[in-house]
Amino acid sequence: MSERLLDDSNDELRPEYDETVLRHGVRGKYYESYRKGTNLVLLDPDVARAFPDGKTVNDALRLLMKVARTSTSSA
Repeated sequence: MSERLLDDSNDELRPEYDETVLRHGVRGKYYESYRKGTNLVLLDPDVARAFPDGKTVNDALRLLMKVARTSTSSA
């Protein structure tokens, strides 16, 4: 057993977590499959400040779609 596992002085994990299982994780393992199955959009920080939640983003986009339809149909 490694010395790191035996030294609990720097251990921040709760006792119920088994470090031997956790240390072999793969970063980004499901990234591509997640991207294919979601419509998640990352907002730039300035936009995120203006729209604090999904409802306000959706409301603003629906209004923009309505304005766009109105302006193209009246032209």
